[in-house]
Amino acid sequence: MSDPWDIRRRLSDLINAHDMSGLLRMYSPDAVLVAPAGIAEGRDEIAWFYEQAFCAFPDYRQTAWLEVPGDDPMVREWVFTGTHLGNLLLPDGREVEPTGRHITVRAACMTYVVDEMVVTHRDYYDQLELFSQLGFGLTELPRAAGRASAGY
Repeated sequence: MSDPWDIRRRLSDLINAHDMSGLLRMYSPDAVLVAPAGIAEGRDEIAWFYEQAFCAFPDYRQTAWLEVPGDDPMVREWVFTGTHLGNLLLPDGREVEPTGRHITVRAACMTYVVDEMVVTHRDYYDQLELFSQLGFGLTELPRAAGRASAGY
């Protein structure tokens, strides 16, 4: 029986190699991947999630810099890097054309492994950090009707 951390590290190696078939074998058939951009349930949706990332950032790479002892769940902090060379799908369905910008985004994740397969994987990162590095700024949205303007 493999150590859960060995499985988690192998998953990262397969992600960094962009080995889609290998990384999908690491997930249970009904696994769930949760990220700021949305939730992927099952291997087909998880594949779609990684395809979007690898298309937008063909040199996408994860580098862990802290692993918290324990394995229920496994917690690690890491950075992901890449160069925005493909379309990036936004949460609202719009696509952003390649900017050519390099990104380095801090992240954390929690991973649960059962019977040597990833069953739940949760990634956390600040989307504003990502979008700022791609050259996007914040814009003020119109105020909701009926709200007082003072203090908002």
